[in-house]
Amino acid sequence: MSKTILVTGGAGFIGSNFVPYFATKYPEYKVINLDKLTYAGNLDNLKECENMSNYHFIQGDICDEALIEKLFAENDIRGVIHFAAESHVDNSIKGPRAFINTNIVGTFNLLEAARKHWMIAPNQYKPDYEGCRFHHISTDEVYGTLGDNGMFEETTPYAPNSPYSASKASSDFLVRAYHHTFGMNVTTSNCSNNYGPKQHNEKLIPHIISKALAKQPLPVYGKGLNIRDWLYVLDHCKAIDLIYHKGKAGETYNVGGRNERNNITIVNTICSILDEKRPRDDGKKYAELITYVQDRAGHDFRYAIDATKLENELGWKAEETFDTGIIKTVEWYLNK
Repeated sequence: MSKTILVTGGAGFIGSNFVPYFATKYPEYKVINLDKLTYAGNLDNLKECENMSNYHFIQGDICDEALIEKLFAENDIRGVIHFAAESHVDNSIKGPRAFINTNIVGTFNLLEAARKHWMIAPNQYKPDYEGCRFHHISTDEVYGTLGDNGMFEETTPYAPNSPYSASKASSDFLVRAYHHTFGMNVTTSNCSNNYGPKQHNEKLIPHIISKALAKQPLPVYGKGLNIRDWLYVLDHCKAIDLIYHKGKAGETYNVGGRNERNNITIVNTICSILDEKRPRDDGKKYAELITYVQDRAGHDFRYAIDATKLENELGWKAEETFDTGIIKTVEWYLNK
């Protein structure tokens, strides 16, 4: 029989890469995409799904408890893949409340609706609902910051430093609690910085590409030495698919690209790709536009993810290196 899977936030960056991949790979699933369509969600990114018979879009907010309960009841939802989140750190510094509401209260609403729909009592699923699973997508930022050495593992203590990461850490703990208290079948993945097609312009890579093409200053925080581990978005989508289907209930899996780069290296890489693929008409180099700006408040120095558990237990491996993925990404934005 066909199963209905609820994907939240499927019009966002990672979600809009995941939904077409998932709905195409599993024609036997009915995929419902629930998205509030805030500034970060864009239905243009889901054009390839519009004619798919197993795909259905609903505009709505995970903070709307009545809507969530209605969705579960009317569609007999048998699985949740939960992307929906406020995720831009700068925005969480300016206006933290939306992060608390969406990331904590919204996640709670989904867990509670799933528990009521799937379970009779703690540790007791309704007959035929034993296979229902709730997969929660989180971030490496819950672990805080690293010095020059070491990597985040699944056992690294949580030490969130921004309102964004604190709200994501809270949601991770709720998911964990629903497993330990109610016996709900949950999995969580914590990923490093994603990049690739369809990313919102506020994020570093598309922001630099669009500013460069407009010949505007390329803003780099501080000295550009903050380090992130970069994960190509389709590699992340494949990891989520694998964890959702094969991961062990109650477990957390870290997803990382093993591609650490500091910000100034990223910006210089983009500039040199653009120099080659779309040279400036004034003969200058794009890197001449680089401008250093005041650092972000509480800016974490370095993140790096150890994905050994996911690689060893489930056989996942990132297919793109940063050097291959960044070219695909720049080309996608140039074609757009």
